[in-house]
Amino acid sequence: MFQSLSERLDAAFKNLKGQARITDLNIANTLKDIRRALVDADVNYKIAKEFTDKVKDKALGEKVLAAVSPGQLMVKIVQDELTQLMGGKESEFNISGNPAVILIAGLQGSGKTTFSGKLANYLKTKKGKSPLLVAADVYRPAAMDQLEVLGGQINVEVYTERDSKDPVLIAQNAIREAKSKNKNVVIIDTAGRLAVDEAMMMEVANIKQAVQPTEILFVVDSMTGQDAVNTAAAFNERLDFSGVVLTKLDGDTRGGAALSIQYTVQKPIKFISSGEKMETLDIFYPERMAQRILGMGDIVSLVEKAQEQFNAAEAAKLEKKIRKNQFDFEDFKTQLQQIKKMGNIKDLMAMIPGVGKQIKDLDINDDAFKGIEAMINSMTMEERRNPDLINPARKNRIAKGSGKDLTEVNAFLKQFDQMKQMMKTMNKMPMGRMPGLGRR
Repeated sequence: MFQSLSERLDAAFKNLKGQARITDLNIANTLKDIRRALVDADVNYKIAKEFTDKVKDKALGEKVLAAVSPGQLMVKIVQDELTQLMGGKESEFNISGNPAVILIAGLQGSGKTTFSGKLANYLKTKKGKSPLLVAADVYRPAAMDQLEVLGGQINVEVYTERDSKDPVLIAQNAIREAKSKNKNVVIIDTAGRLAVDEAMMMEVANIKQAVQPTEILFVVDSMTGQDAVNTAAAFNERLDFSGVVLTKLDGDTRGGAALSIQYTVQKPIKFISSGEKMETLDIFYPERMAQRILGMGDIVSLVEKAQEQFNAAEAAKLEKKIRKNQFDFEDFKTQLQQIKKMGNIKDLMAMIPGVGKQIKDLDINDDAFKGIEAMINSMTMEERRNPDLINPARKNRIAKGSGKDLTEVNAFLKQFDQMKQMMKTMNKMPMGRMPGLGRR
C-alpha cells in the first residue's frame, strides 16, 4: 500500500541530509520531489502544488532545534500536512435511530457488496448491533447471491425480493422487516454501473428520498486514483453523501484517492477496506495513514488488531502453559488462526516501525501458514498435545497426510522445538513481563 509514494517521499527528504538549517535554497529540490511524488501518485497537480506551498511556508517559519535535523523537521511537517489533507482526525459514524439506515453507493466493481458484508460484521461484532443486509441491486442477480453468501458467513440476515424490479420499494419493505424483527441497523447495497449515468443517479437519489438514511457511504476503489475522486464529486453533487469508503487498499494503490478525495468533496473518509476477509475493515485515521505513508509504521493499529483477537483470559491460560513448558501444537495452531484473522500478513508487518522498507521486495504469501496447518492437522490429537511422541514412523505418516516431504516435517519440528526452548528461557522472567503476555 502506497509503496511507491513512500519510497519517493523518503528519497525527497534525503536532499536535506547534512544541512544545518532549512533555507529557501536547500528546500527547493525537496519540495519539487515531494510535488512530483504526489502527482505520480495520481494526486491532482493543483492539490500537490498547494500542499507543497503549505509545507514550504511552515518549514521556513520553523526554527530547527539542535536536537532535530532539518530532514527530521521536514518529515514532521509533511506528516502534519498529509494528516490535514486527509481530514485531520477520524470521523464519527452515525448509527443512531431505530433502525439506523445506511445507504451504500458507488460504481460497479468498487467493492460495495463486499464492504456491505464487512460493515454488517463490524457493527455486529464490535458495536453489538443487530444488522439487516438489503440486496437492492435489481439488475445483477449475482449481487444478491453474493450478499446472501456473505450474510451466511457472518450469520447476518439478508433481505431480498427476487421478483421485484423496484429498488425503492425493496428498501422500504426491508425497513419494515427490520422493525418487525428488532433489527437496529439496515444496510442497503444499491446497484452500480460501469460509469456515472443519469438513470443510476436518479435511482439512488430516489432511494435516499424514500428511506432518509442516517449515513450515505460512497465506496471507492482506491486503485482507480484520480478517476475515483472525479466520480466521488459527481455522486456528491446528487447525493450529498456523508462519507467515503476506500476499498482494495491491499492492491497496487498509488494513493491519489486517499490523499485528495477529502480535499475535493469535503467529505471524510470513514472506513478503509482490504482483501476479501470479513474482518478486514478499519476506521480511517488520517494521522495513522500519514505515518504509514511516510514509512513510520502504525503500531497503534497493530496493537488494536491484536487486542481484538487475543482476550485476557486466553492470554493468561496460554501464559500458564508456557510457564509449565506445556505449549503444544494445538496451542500453536490456535495462535496461527488468530494471527490470520488480523488481516494481510505483509500489511501487518509493515505496521511495525522500520519494517516496511525491509520487506517491500519480499513476496509474503497469506497462504504461508497453510503447510504448517496441514502438518498439524495430520497429527493425532495425542501427538498435538504431546510432541515428544512423534517418532520416525509418525513423521512419515504426518508427511504423507499433509502432502509434505519428510525434510519439511523435520524442519518444522526442529523449529517448534527451538521455539519451545526459547519459551523455556522466558520462564525465568518475572511474572507479567513476558513479551505479549504481560498483565494489562
